[in-house]
Amino acid sequence: MLPAKILLNESLINIYGVGPKFAERLGRFGIKTVRDLLWHFPFRYDDFSNISKIADLKVGQIATISGVISEIKPHYTWKKKMFIIEALIADDSGSIKAVWFNQRFLLSILKKGRVFNLAGKVVETAKGGICLSHPTHELITQTEADYTRTKADNEKKDSKLLYEDITYKIRGAAFDVKKQLGLGQKESIYQKALEEEFIKRELSYEKEKQIDIKYDDKKIGTYRPDFIVEGKIILEIKALPYIGKFEKQQVWHYLKSADYVLALLVNFGKEDVEIERIIYGQHESVSSQDESVSLKHTGRLVPVYPETKRLTSKAFRYLMKPVLENVEKLSDPIPEEILISSGFPEVNKALSKIHFPETLEEAQKAKKRFAFEDLFLLQLANLRQRLKLSKEKAQAFEINIERVESLISNLPFFLTESQKSSLWEILEDIKKSHPMNRLLQGDVGSGKTIVAAIASLIVAEDGSQAAFMAPTEVLARQHFQTFKNFFKDFNHGVALIVSSEARIFYGDDLESEIKKPDLIKKISSGEIKIVIGTHALIQRGVKFKDLALVIIDEQHRFGIRQRGQLADQNPEIIPHFLSMSATPIPRTLSLTVFGDLDLSIINELPKGRKEIITKIVSSGNRDKAYAFIRGQVKKGRQAFVICPRIEPPEEQEASMIKRLSLWETKAAKEEYEKLSKKVFPDLRVGLLHGKLKATEKSEIMGNFKNGKIDVLVSTSVVEVGVDIPNATIMMIEGSERFGLAQLYQFRGRVGRGEHQSFCFLFSESSNEATLRRLKSLIDAKSGFELAEKDLEIRGPGEFLGQSQTGLPDLAMKSIQDPELVKTAREAAEKTLKNDPELLNYPALLSRVEGFAKEIHLE
Repeated sequence: MLPAKILLNESLINIYGVGPKFAERLGRFGIKTVRDLLWHFPFRYDDFSNISKIADLKVGQIATISGVISEIKPHYTWKKKMFIIEALIADDSGSIKAVWFNQRFLLSILKKGRVFNLAGKVVETAKGGICLSHPTHELITQTEADYTRTKADNEKKDSKLLYEDITYKIRGAAFDVKKQLGLGQKESIYQKALEEEFIKRELSYEKEKQIDIKYDDKKIGTYRPDFIVEGKIILEIKALPYIGKFEKQQVWHYLKSADYVLALLVNFGKEDVEIERIIYGQHESVSSQDESVSLKHTGRLVPVYPETKRLTSKAFRYLMKPVLENVEKLSDPIPEEILISSGFPEVNKALSKIHFPETLEEAQKAKKRFAFEDLFLLQLANLRQRLKLSKEKAQAFEINIERVESLISNLPFFLTESQKSSLWEILEDIKKSHPMNRLLQGDVGSGKTIVAAIASLIVAEDGSQAAFMAPTEVLARQHFQTFKNFFKDFNHGVALIVSSEARIFYGDDLESEIKKPDLIKKISSGEIKIVIGTHALIQRGVKFKDLALVIIDEQHRFGIRQRGQLADQNPEIIPHFLSMSATPIPRTLSLTVFGDLDLSIINELPKGRKEIITKIVSSGNRDKAYAFIRGQVKKGRQAFVICPRIEPPEEQEASMIKRLSLWETKAAKEEYEKLSKKVFPDLRVGLLHGKLKATEKSEIMGNFKNGKIDVLVSTSVVEVGVDIPNATIMMIEGSERFGLAQLYQFRGRVGRGEHQSFCFLFSESSNEATLRRLKSLIDAKSGFELAEKDLEIRGPGEFLGQSQTGLPDLAMKSIQDPELVKTAREAAEKTLKNDPELLNYPALLSRVEGFAKEIHLE
């Protein structure tokens, strides 16, 4: 009887062999469904396909051997508190010892005379010999002794008729229980009902009787089956979608270690009762006649998976094999014509080959297929988003060129050519009747804010409203100050609203504080045309009368939830969207991850800016750096000191992240104590960290900007947007702990005035790769060049923050393959051109919609 097919979206808790604790561990790894498991791809393959002769083994070699177990020595070492199993395995060329640590269960598997494949590393012993340390094992054939217990029974009667009368009554009991209870009950409910049926049929039974598991007549463990019926048959009750090989093998292993011949697996998880007979001696854990199918751990290319201490590759292989064999046939999301033209395997074959390939070429082809699929889905999601926005309605503005030129000419500085071209691209967008979706990129200090501000003024002067959102209150106040400084003749109302205060500005320096409820009324009436706040602005109950432009700083794009909140304000008219970022996007990312955005690039700095001198400083030169800072302060300059970042672990629990934040604050406080009391007792030293209240942060930054603080010690909260023209020194402790993009952001906090600025990268590391990475910050001539280098060094996953994007591993890695990116984009464009709604590709439409929800590139 073939098992029922496993559904792709089925929870792993329903798969036999996945108990609650195992499911919990898998869940923490992000694996909750059958699909999650099957898409947990190997990251490499160990080649155990060639069987080596024992006599040819060498120290350090990774090898597979095949031989007979001739000796087994289990023992416990009290000194190291380890249970050790030593086995001697021999082939026709010689013998070798294999050693396992704390693997007591192997005693029920490793038996004298059995043939095993062992795969692992050959190590040198203390006495100069060699052994296999903790090898992977795989049973190939049983011994004659394994069959003796069933031989007598089989001679008396055919195994199919073994205990026929008892089995017949058990089957009848099971069918009656199924009629009474149907599908969907817990195993315990079926067990209780079976007890009543056994009594009716006068079947004696023992429930959860403890059976001793023995090895060489020594007890090594216990087993409690659901029932032992008539003292002869082990009965296990299941309520699963199917009974696969794994379940049978597990019961078979118990049978061979106890004095029982027959077990019945009764499964109530299907429409009809499923009963599997497990007869000792007739169900082997591996069939020697079909090694190519059954071998998972040796004698082949063996997949190695991303794992943890308690989720090993072997555990994944054990689970993966039966699931692959029994999963439902999947519909391929990639259209057939694309598969044919590209030569990629269809999805079912690709899954089989990526997990258990015969050759490396098969594995690589399957990996490339899934990488293409992810890129194809990403491109389709982006192109569909573009198409959707092109059909939505936004307010179209008439651009008064003379007014734009007047605003520009009244600025106390000249715009660069790239600022002008970026502004023109934005104005061209807002002339159209569908929403702008543009990203304004520019180096740190390149003047993005002024470009966005002019666009918002044009919208406001036309009678509509603009929202200007920043990531921090400090930066929101800075943007508010920009409007006050440069647009004093603007009298339509500019407001600042943050958690700690609300202010209003009507031009000619007429700034005043206002109560938030009063300000919200002015915004909802349309009196205030430009509202500046943090990213949470649209979540604070602020209602706009006519919101036509939304500008968001230091975020690459608007998320779905943000769009929804803005669309709720006026469902018929969608605002124009402009994102700004000082983190340049490499070309391959702009074609993939950000393929739904139009890009404007400011790639030159305002005239008069001097290049920041950047140095890598060893701890031995710390005193010289301190002396240099003191000299700069005497000249009237100021300095930042950034404290080291503490990396969170891979499994980021909320409590751990909170503790790390406290540790970073503690490190900053300790650095502040050292600098203020021992190094610069005569200077004014300030402290800034994330645990301060918003008003406290604002006050400290205000004091620093007004020259009341000489040296500001800070955590990474100053990374974004802070503009202090008089600050000329950026000193970064533990610089190796930051990414290049973040270091670039830090460095951009200085060099904004007329004076020469300096950046000192302190590092305790002597690692060549680390120093090379830091040197690339010195050598890069622009942020875009550095972004390409950062992408190359860290990879797209770390560059973008994979946990924040939701992009699959293969998509992340394949972003750097320009040919595959190009192929995927062309395929996506062709598919949408032929079928914009994807009506002819239901499987593809379902995956694209699901993919768009899974990823959250903001």
